[in-house]
Amino acid sequence: MAEEKFVYTIEDLEKAKLDLDRWQRRSDNDRSNNPNKYLSDIREARDRVRFIESHLKAMGVLERTPEEILKQSLDSAFPNAKSKEVVSFNGRRFQRIFEPLGRSRSGKVSRWDSKWLEL
Repeated sequence: MAEEKFVYTIEDLEKAKLDLDRWQRRSDNDRSNNPNKYLSDIREARDRVRFIESHLKAMGVLERTPEEILKQSLDSAFPNAKSKEVVSFNGRRFQRIFEPLGRSRSGKVSRWDSKWLEL
């Protein structure tokens, strides 16, 4: 998603969340025979919320959760960790996994999200 350089605010995040909610309600209330009717609009609104949220967290406007702080530390310490690779960090063991973040209409994975599982 190509975003313009812009300083986002909490109000922008709230507007984006309202927009996402509006698209989801439209999809839920739709009675047509097209299950994909609002899919791209919902996906775009969800991406925008995710982008603004990550921007605000990077700027320090929103507080990161302890899980996000740990993920950032692990990503910095092990930037080239492969899928299912096990690493030791601060006396604890973690495994890198990847999960689908988005799928195309045909069901193929279009984007991946990385996570760390504590073993």
